[in-house]
Amino acid sequence: MADSILYNSEDYYVLLEPSQPEQILTAAELFDRLKAVLRDRQDNLPRDVQKFVDLDEQTRYLMETACELDMNPGEYLQWYVVRLEK
Repeated sequence: MADSILYNSEDYYVLLEPSQPEQILTAAELFDRLKAVLRDRQDNLPRDVQKFVDLDEQTRYLMETACELDMNPGEYLQWYVVRLEK
């Protein structure tokens, strides 16, 4: 059995963007990044995100239910949760 002290209980996210090195973000940092992206494209939201009017709700929904967002043809954001060792 692994000692739980060896692991940090806080989740982080790896963010992948075209032509950028991967970034490790906290949940709050990813939320802010996705929120900024959604703010700038309110006229071009994914269909399932459109059901939410509030920007925070849109962001939370996207962050909790998806791991990729198409930006432009051939461009995307991808993120996935990771747990870092202490």
